[in-house]
Amino acid sequence: MRKWMIPAIILLSFENTYAQQAPALTVNMIMRDPKWIGTSPDNVFWGADNKTIYFTWNPEKALSDSLYMATVDNTTPLKTPARNRALLLAQSGGTYNRDRSLMVYSYNGDIYLLEVRTGNIRRITSTNVYESNPLFSFAEKKIVYQQEQNLFAWDLSCGVTEQLTSFQKGSAPSESPSALNDQEEYLHNQQLELMQVLKDAKAKKDSAKLFRKAQEPEKLRTIYTADKNHENIIVSPDGRFITYRLYRGPTGVHTTIVPSYVTESGFTEDISGRTKVGAAQGTFESFVYDRQRDTIIAIRTNHIPGITDQPDYLKDYTKKKDTVKTPKPRSVVIHGPYWSDNGAHAIVDIRSEDNKDRWIMLLDAVTGQLKLLNRQRDEAWIAGPGIGWAGRSNLGWIDENTCWYQSEASGYSHLYTTNVSTLQTKAVTSGKYEVQDVQLSQDKQHFYIVTNEVHPGEKQLYRININGSNKEQLTHNKGAHEMFLSPDEQWIAYRYSYTTKPWELYVVANKPGAQPVQVTNHAQSAEFRAYPWRDAEVVTFTARDGATVYARLYTPAAGKKNGAAVIFVHGAGYLQNAHKWWSQYFREYMFHNLLADKGYTVLDIDYRGSAGYGRSWRTGIYRYMGGKDLDDQVDGAQYLVTQQGIDKKRIGIYGGSYGGFMTLMALFTTPDVFAAGAALRSVTDWAHYNHGYTSNILNEPFTDSIAYRRSSPIYFANGLKGRLLMCHGMVDENVHFQDIVRLSQRLIELGKDNWELAVFPVEDHGFTTPSSWTDEYKRILKLFDETLLR
Repeated sequence: MRKWMIPAIILLSFENTYAQQAPALTVNMIMRDPKWIGTSPDNVFWGADNKTIYFTWNPEKALSDSLYMATVDNTTPLKTPARNRALLLAQSGGTYNRDRSLMVYSYNGDIYLLEVRTGNIRRITSTNVYESNPLFSFAEKKIVYQQEQNLFAWDLSCGVTEQLTSFQKGSAPSESPSALNDQEEYLHNQQLELMQVLKDAKAKKDSAKLFRKAQEPEKLRTIYTADKNHENIIVSPDGRFITYRLYRGPTGVHTTIVPSYVTESGFTEDISGRTKVGAAQGTFESFVYDRQRDTIIAIRTNHIPGITDQPDYLKDYTKKKDTVKTPKPRSVVIHGPYWSDNGAHAIVDIRSEDNKDRWIMLLDAVTGQLKLLNRQRDEAWIAGPGIGWAGRSNLGWIDENTCWYQSEASGYSHLYTTNVSTLQTKAVTSGKYEVQDVQLSQDKQHFYIVTNEVHPGEKQLYRININGSNKEQLTHNKGAHEMFLSPDEQWIAYRYSYTTKPWELYVVANKPGAQPVQVTNHAQSAEFRAYPWRDAEVVTFTARDGATVYARLYTPAAGKKNGAAVIFVHGAGYLQNAHKWWSQYFREYMFHNLLADKGYTVLDIDYRGSAGYGRSWRTGIYRYMGGKDLDDQVDGAQYLVTQQGIDKKRIGIYGGSYGGFMTLMALFTTPDVFAAGAALRSVTDWAHYNHGYTSNILNEPFTDSIAYRRSSPIYFANGLKGRLLMCHGMVDENVHFQDIVRLSQRLIELGKDNWELAVFPVEDHGFTTPSSWTDEYKRILKLFDETLLR
């Protein structure tokens, strides 16, 4: 999985002139196809032999990345044969048995079994239908896999395949004969009473029916799903229980349409889009199918603790005269179950639809009953490292009675364990830092964790005992590390990056004092290395509420400061950019070097809502985007004036997506702070954005209109004083082009004439065409040069 969109780095031979003199940066130069920089290794995984590391890379500057390999004995990268790549990628997603002697995987829609020691491969299925998601079950005596929408089990000892589920849309047919009306029933009974031949025939028919039924093999129960779709089918380790979830989509929902104008057909074509925030959501129900008892039990959530709790923000809309009504149980989604190795226990991760509650509960599969282990409540929204994505959280089992998970109970995402029998909960990690990645060792005695304990802008790897003792730091270089443990845990591969150094791949033996070996080396091109890229300092300043704000600072060379400054606002909201590794905003990083060469000072702020700083920072924008997050930009501008000698009348601001939204709010609501701004692919009205992201932060427009009105730039457009540049892709399926069109009409109606809109006909939310990037950033540079350099 790609954790960051990063530039690729390659090593090519260029004339010595690049090494003799640093090239002058231009927009045309830095906005070219990123291949001019190179390609970093990505998508790292280990082979089943525990010695081979695979990764995607592109040192040849080809059209796309290829799969490379290196071994712990020979770390020189080699390109894998093209014919092997699909198989290797399939095996990278395989599942091991407990002693890791066998691996099962899906390849081209069929199931295969790999014997790790010998490398022998056995094909289990060969069908025209698609089979996937294989794993070991039935005490590891069978391989369970999904064939289209049902589960099957293949016996390792005898090769017999058994179907485990039979899902079918619709309702179960009635087992009783068609009902007779009064007249028909009278005549039927009369005939049997009077006619012996009919009575004898019926008795014979009934006897034959009973005989055939007794001789028939036991049939697999058909599970009827009515008008719902089934998903999340999970089998218990002993094969007895199968859990599944039914989903019914919303009805009457209005979806959006994004017109595409530049098409092969020559006609305008419509792209079907998303709904807008507040649209009706689908419903979920979860069930347990007990194969032993041939019963189906619904998992009930109406009585779990706090299920009827209402969010605090509703108090802003409650009048004293309102009649107090008993709240209804909230809708939830059940993720899991996650079974202990031997199947003694199962836990489920339950999320409320409003995402203000998370319950980790013990599931009794026999009865369907739930027992609370941990409740996480957030009046803003549940998220944070290892928690944020429902169904993709970090949690599991240490032993048959102890589960582990992450929680922001302390204000930072940390590791916890709970004994499901005694309900005793212990913190494994603690402190004012975040656990950002976790892997439990195979012997279940240690956690391997990546944290930002050293500095909010660093990611270091540690090993810690499951009881929280003996934490050992395994990496030490400033920057960021991504870990990849070999299957036998004898080796650690990791990607490493620093502010000025794109990602490289390393491998090290998993033992004290081992020295890492660099696998990919000198990846940057000579042209890229010829420029002295700034090691942007991570600085701090104090916000008006006393909070410490982290930011990247780019400063001109001594004597070249021109007194003007630009503030960059990163996108995504929950993202970090004031750090010490190679930024995913690599184009912006290079552009900021260009600005600094021209004498500008550039500040890149991790404002309220950014990642890496704990729960309070993460939720600092709740119910008010453009509140504390904008205050941080304004306070950053003040820092530039008081600490960096910047002219307070010559400060600009720019950013894309959430950064574009922030730019609009800055120019509309604090117009005397910023002389100019460039808003790229901006949200202009949060009521028109998607549900999953927006409802977490602002609730819903019709239940929390206060939050939407004070957070949406379109309501404040009359405040515009400085020059505004807006840039937007016309086929943006994320922030629709309609957003910027509506704001443009508003500016026209307000009589504003200090703005312009640049449209990009073939671009989605993330631009992909170098010519579009170049055009956009030439406009941004022109805006700042014309308004700030005076």
